[in-house]
Amino acid sequence: MRDLQADCLLHLEADNPLMPLEMRDVHLALNGKPVLRAVDLSLEGAGCSVIMGPNGAGKSVLLKTIHGLMPVDAGQICWGGLPVAQVTRAQAMVFQTPVLLRRSAEANIAFVLKARGKSKRLAQSYLDRVGLSDMARQPARRLSGGQQQRLAIARALATDPQVLLLDEPTASLDPASVLMIEEILRDVRAQGVRIILVTHDIGQARRMADDVVFLNAGQVVEHSPANRFFQRPQNLAAQDYLDGRIIL
Repeated sequence: MRDLQADCLLHLEADNPLMPLEMRDVHLALNGKPVLRAVDLSLEGAGCSVIMGPNGAGKSVLLKTIHGLMPVDAGQICWGGLPVAQVTRAQAMVFQTPVLLRRSAEANIAFVLKARGKSKRLAQSYLDRVGLSDMARQPARRLSGGQQQRLAIARALATDPQVLLLDEPTASLDPASVLMIEEILRDVRAQGVRIILVTHDIGQARRMADDVVFLNAGQVVEHSPANRFFQRPQNLAAQDYLDGRIIL
C-alpha cells in the first residue's frame, strides 16, 4: 500500500490545504479495549458530514482523532497533505458540554481573539452571528444551556476555522435551541466552513447532513451521501439503527 503522506502531498497545491481528510487503517484502544478498528475514511469538498452510530461505536473518539486530541495507535491521518498535528489551528471543536471561562460572554470571545492576534473589538460581531448581542456583559456560566452552546460556537468561529467539529452540540437542549443552532451551522456551512458533526438525533442528521459516516463497533461500515443513506442504507446495522432496533 502506498504511503498516505506521499499521496496527500499531491493536494498541497489545493486552494484549501485541509482538503481532503484521509484516514487509513486507523486503530485506537483505550485501557486495552479496541475503540477504533481499521478505520478508513475520506472526506472531500465542503459541506456537513454527520457521524452516526449506536452507543459505544466510537463516534466521539473518532472526532477527537480527527482533531488531533487523541493520538492513534496505528494508521495515518492527514488533511490535504499535512499530518493532523500540523493543522489543528485551522480547526475548531465544540463539545457537548461547553467549557467556558469565568468571564463575560464577550470576554470569552475576546480571549480567543487576543490569542490569535486579532482585535478584541471583533468580539461583538461574533456574538451577533449567534444571536447573543444583548448578552455580551452577562457571565458566560450563567447563560442558559442553549445560550452557552451558541457562545461556544461563536468562540470557535472567532478562530476563523476551515473545519468546525461538533460533538453532539444540541444534546439535552430544548427544540427551539436545537433549531437555532442548526440555523447557525447552516450559515457557517454556506460561508465555506467544512462541518463534521456527531449526533444521535436522526432528525437532525436528516436536516443537516450532506453525507453520513456510520460507525459500528469502532469501524466505518458505511459512508454515503445523506439522501442515499436515509432512503436505502447498504449496511444492515445502519438499517437497524434507523429502524430503532439498535440502542442510540
